[in-house]
Amino acid sequence: MTTTYELAEVNIARLKAPLDSPQLKDFVEALDPVNATADAADGFVWRLQSDSGNATDIPVLGDEWLIINMSTWRDTNALTAFMYQGQHREMLARRREWFERLEEAVTALWWVPAGHRPTVAEAEERLLHLRAHGPTEYAFTLRTSFPPGEGRPAAGG
Repeated sequence: MTTTYELAEVNIARLKAPLDSPQLKDFVEALDPVNATADAADGFVWRLQSDSGNATDIPVLGDEWLIINMSTWRDTNALTAFMYQGQHREMLARRREWFERLEEAVTALWWVPAGHRPTVAEAEERLLHLRAHGPTEYAFTLRTSFPPGEGRPAAGG
């Protein structure tokens, strides 16, 4: 029996100001429309959200200034197609207005069995693994990706 996989992605960002500040107004106002576009995108499967409809109030890595975005997709092509078009592309171009520049990896990808919904703890583990070991089957990037499989932590990881 062959297991089918979906691509999980997490990205985090450290806010430059509180979400209710004038500095982040454009970002906050774009959240619902961008999320609706993602939800309707070809290859989109699921995204993390709280009762707010987004994930900006879900804690990550014990840092109250970090926000998280996590979703699952059919494959890297579907994720890439969404990321680099339309309003999401416009938001990417403006990210330095809203978020601190972090030196360590802020995005990690990994394969999950179809139907699996990753937890924040799982996402934190994958992101920290990527930071410690670089891209591996366990946690990778769009630039250095791996085919679907049983990605396990690297030795010592």
